[in-house]
Amino acid sequence: MAPQRNAGAGAEAELPEYAGHYRLESCLGSGGMGVVHLARSTSGMRVAVKVVHARYAMDPEFRGRFRQEVAAARRVSGAFTAPVVDADPEGGRPWMATLYIPGPTLSEQVKRNGPMDPDQSRRLMAGLAEALRDIHRVGVVHRDLKPSNVLLAEDGPKVIDFGISRPRDSELRTETGKLIGTPPFMAPEQFRRPREVGPAADVFALGSLMVHATTGRGPFDSDSPYVVAYQVVHDEPDLTGVPESLAPLVLRCLAKEPDDRPTPDELMGELRSVAAAYDTQVFVPAPRSPEAPQEEPPAREERADAPGRRSLRRLGRRTVLVAGALCLAVLGGLTVVQVFDDGTEPARRTSAAPDTPAGFGAWEAAPVPEAGGMPQCSYGAPGLLCGLPGRVFALDPSDGRTLWRHNVAGTTRSEPPVVSGGLVQPSLDLIGDLEALDPATGRPVWREETPAYDGVRAVGDMLLLTRADGTVTGVDAASGETRWSHRIPGQAVPYFVSFAEEPGEPGEPGESGESGESGERPGEPVGPSAYATSPSADGGRTRVTAVDPVTGDVRWDADLEGSLTPVGTADGALYLVVGGPVYGDATAVVRYTPGTGEARRVTLPVPVAAAAAGVRGDTVHLMGAGGSLVAVDMAAGKQRWRLETGVSRGSVPVSDGRHVYVTAPDGRLLGVDARTGKLLGQTRPRLGADSDRVPASLPAPVLAGGHVYAGAPDGTVFGVAGDDPAGW
Repeated sequence: MAPQRNAGAGAEAELPEYAGHYRLESCLGSGGMGVVHLARSTSGMRVAVKVVHARYAMDPEFRGRFRQEVAAARRVSGAFTAPVVDADPEGGRPWMATLYIPGPTLSEQVKRNGPMDPDQSRRLMAGLAEALRDIHRVGVVHRDLKPSNVLLAEDGPKVIDFGISRPRDSELRTETGKLIGTPPFMAPEQFRRPREVGPAADVFALGSLMVHATTGRGPFDSDSPYVVAYQVVHDEPDLTGVPESLAPLVLRCLAKEPDDRPTPDELMGELRSVAAAYDTQVFVPAPRSPEAPQEEPPAREERADAPGRRSLRRLGRRTVLVAGALCLAVLGGLTVVQVFDDGTEPARRTSAAPDTPAGFGAWEAAPVPEAGGMPQCSYGAPGLLCGLPGRVFALDPSDGRTLWRHNVAGTTRSEPPVVSGGLVQPSLDLIGDLEALDPATGRPVWREETPAYDGVRAVGDMLLLTRADGTVTGVDAASGETRWSHRIPGQAVPYFVSFAEEPGEPGEPGESGESGESGERPGEPVGPSAYATSPSADGGRTRVTAVDPVTGDVRWDADLEGSLTPVGTADGALYLVVGGPVYGDATAVVRYTPGTGEARRVTLPVPVAAAAAGVRGDTVHLMGAGGSLVAVDMAAGKQRWRLETGVSRGSVPVSDGRHVYVTAPDGRLLGVDARTGKLLGQTRPRLGADSDRVPASLPAPVLAGGHVYAGAPDGTVFGVAGDDPAGW
């Protein structure tokens, strides 16, 4: 195949066919350093590949800058940027591949649709302030924040192109006499003392960008870059047309002296005081399609009926807003915010919203205000059971009231407490003595010293402890007594998983009305199994063993093709992912039915990176590390839909058959239509003081009684009505 040709302005006459193993399909844009292409990997994954211009490929200085761009982009990969997938800065034509994010740039959006309205621009500014906070926290200064370097993804803005960014600890310096940047969006110090540019320069650029977003022009406008440079350094900005609610904040961003500008954290605080609404979907038009020409968007009046906007209008008709309640009401219902004085009773509580199901009111609670971390929760008597490092607590699911709290030994918390044997088992992720609590009071019922073990799993009414030598001990969860202890045939050191099934509802798509893991068929064991896997040395096959937790006997044993990770059970079948978070990217989903020995395999059209997966009926949902959320219909034998959420890493997806719910690292809860894969709504981010720390594992949302509960990095637990994600 001949190289692609592109006669467009600024593009090179001939484009390479491949960059590494990525096949270049079309040109997305061209900049000072190179051309950005839409490309696909050999597996079909879509990426954006930046290839350095041929005329610069042999320039040592340019190569140094490109190496710096790759390093900076890798350093800041996260929720507000396009994650780096691959790169070769040393190749003949250096290139870098990032995850392809559908959506227009801010420049394209304003050019096509005109200036943003106040609500849209406020959400844009909040999203970019969060992005700058994360970029600066890893020691990087972007130095070229402008409308063409902001993508409007479905879940919020993404900052791209770190071509002239510089880590603050970098030894690379801008040469004397060279001006690097885009004058209308450069800070005064970038003209006066470019060697001393710091994070405050990005805040100045944010102010200029917001003027462009809300007026269609910049705060300093001229056809001559020299005149613009003079205006930036000496003149006052023109904020005519900037919404009154944002103008004072934008003006502070455009202060001449870096020390006079707000930090990204201060910006976020100011924006929260302006409005608590944070629905980043509202300003996002239909994603751009690189394969076909873009159509003209509908008129602004029609776009105002986006899901988030409809929910606000509906709320306005139903609810009488009084002073001080507006920022809570726009979230779709009054929020219960609890601040605890003594750990048992809330200091303040508001009434439940009348228009939510069965009078349920959205609530938010901070049961352990002094503790950090993301609460891990499960559902069982007497309600929500949650854990933080050193603490376990129970919450009333109707209003978030704390029922009891209990201190536990150890500091880790990657698994939620669960009910097993009628008692709360709080120490499933701690290596040490076992204890069980009364679910009504949180008081210890039994505590047992146990031999050193490497892992423990609650399965039904039993606790299975695995030792380093491969010995497994079965402990009665109700009494703490040891029932059996031996090795499991075929498994050297078994680390078990087990799954609790949600009964299906007749008529739900992809559901089969399962009644238990075994399907309760004659001759098959009844009750949950513990599953252990052992891959072959070459990863070509996996031995899967199902163990009866009560006796330790092997119920069945199977040798299956591929490196497999069990992800769920339904109607007597075990569902496994080929690859997954342990063995790499997910390439297929397997349904194994022990009674017949049938293994049905559905290959994914595009692999899902480091997938976390959950099962609902005959549908498997996979959440990839790059933001892909995928639904695989095992009955139909095909992928039903795929949604690019933009979330850098999500929790195990949980579904009630109508919606799919995922927790994001910033504390957002996303709600997706289970039939179409459309993002319906999301809650606001809940980032705490330690938001620069990435949680080791993200808690999956908890479904109960038509409601959804989730934990957030600020230490809160919150509950929302599950039937209306658009109203969150």
